[in-house]
Amino acid sequence: MAQIKIKNLLLRTQIGFNDHEIGKKQDLLLNITIDYDLAGEEVSDEPNQALNYRTICKEVIRLVENGHFNLLEKVAEKVAAYIVSIDRVKGVSLEVDKPHALRFAESVSFSLTKTK
Repeated sequence: MAQIKIKNLLLRTQIGFNDHEIGKKQDLLLNITIDYDLAGEEVSDEPNQALNYRTICKEVIRLVENGHFNLLEKVAEKVAAYIVSIDRVKGVSLEVDKPHALRFAESVSFSLTKTK
């Protein structure tokens, strides 16, 4: 089993349900760890055998930035469900941070792990 980590993916989306949040895009910071099976790419050095983290990242960006969410939990579930649906992926752990969600805190985050 191997891991790919996507660190500090900064996205903007409509998130929140309070009056001052509705209709406004806010920053979210995602950290994603993908557990998957190798297919020989570590020996062959062939890019076409590797899990394509660029494609995964592009779809995560599309899912989050084109969505509207009330809760961090829903963002995490949507991203995790997509990643776990990929053939070679065995599991995913992710943390979704909402910077400045609380006045005296750097951020609020929600973490989720999903396996097949």
